Amino acid sequence: MIPREKLQALFDRHAELQHRMNTSTDLQAAEIMRISKELADLDPVVSAARMLDEALAEKAGLLDLMSGDDSDMRALAHDEMKACKARIEALEQDLQRLLLPKDEADDLPAILEIRAGTGGEEASLFAADLARMYQRYAEQQGWRFEILSASASDAGGLKELIASVVGKSVFAHLKFESGVHRVQRVPVTESGGRIHTSAATVAVLPEPQDVDIKIDEKDLRIDIFRASGPGGQSVNTTDSAVRITHLPSGVVVSQQDEKSQHKNREKAMKVLRARLYEHEREKVHRERADARKQQVGSGDRSERIRTYNFPQGRVTDHRINLTLHKLDQILAGPGLSEVVDALLSYDQAERLAAMEQMT
Repeated sequence: MIPREKLQALFDRHAELQHRMNTSTDLQAAEIMRISKELADLDPVVSAARMLDEALAEKAGLLDLMSGDDSDMRALAHDEMKACKARIEALEQDLQRLLLPKDEADDLPAILEIRAGTGGEEASLFAADLARMYQRYAEQQGWRFEILSASASDAGGLKELIASVVGKSVFAHLKFESGVHRVQRVPVTESGGRIHTSAATVAVLPEPQDVDIKIDEKDLRIDIFRASGPGGQSVNTTDSAVRITHLPSGVVVSQQDEKSQHKNREKAMKVLRARLYEHEREKVHRERADARKQQVGSGDRSERIRTYNFPQGRVTDHRINLTLHKLDQILAGPGLSEVVDALLSYDQAERLAAMEQMT
């Protein structure tokens, strides 16, 4: 049971923030944004806490009736008590979920990186399949999917794709997609009908806003060069491609898709900012590894997380032992929701169990 003092602390904090917003006349813009965000996070928690508070008060009233002299009222209260207890249990579970610590990056947009892995041209075709899946899933969620750079293979697949995905809770939904995705199918070039296994890697990085991470210009080396296409052919006739090296970390980002040097630099900086932000997150993650063993996988790109088996029409997520015979729907985009929701539910259940062990 959630202690009464904890419920009261939630009510008090919510009231304090509302009072500051309504009465303070000297708040700076940054402070108003911080308070507004905390209020927005607290609103559903306080709402659930109030409903729980009301249910607990109802239970106390039923207990009083059950100990009274009126036999009819005692019987009625006894009948209602079972439903009241079930409601309290459900409300407590809802509130505990709402009280779980949030990943500070959950509300951020994301940089999605897909790269063909082992398997040659078949791997590049699979990388293209994944890119379409995520783009359609993003469209279904009402997110904006912007391709920052793409490198095609000779077979019409993708060697690499980097995209920006913007919308509500993007990183929260996509963060467990990082890892090695494996495909088992018969390639169109395979005359003997043998099943081949190939792979592609996916990385999902939270895309920080300017206020989240600062990059000092003196820490950057920026090289300008002429973009080139497959086989060394020139794409642009001007030196518009940009390579940015972050000297302290050694992170290098190149961008050449745009004809404008300015636009290439802008896109490169977006990717660089995301990679540096993720670098800091991984550093913190390593420091807290022992306390976060309950997380769904490590998100490491070397970890095989999912298999797409075409002959059997199934998709298996190895981290949560989930198998769905819905390969077509999943690769089409909308079916991916079932996998994402299962991963989120599993992660939530694991963190709830860990929190209960600590209390």
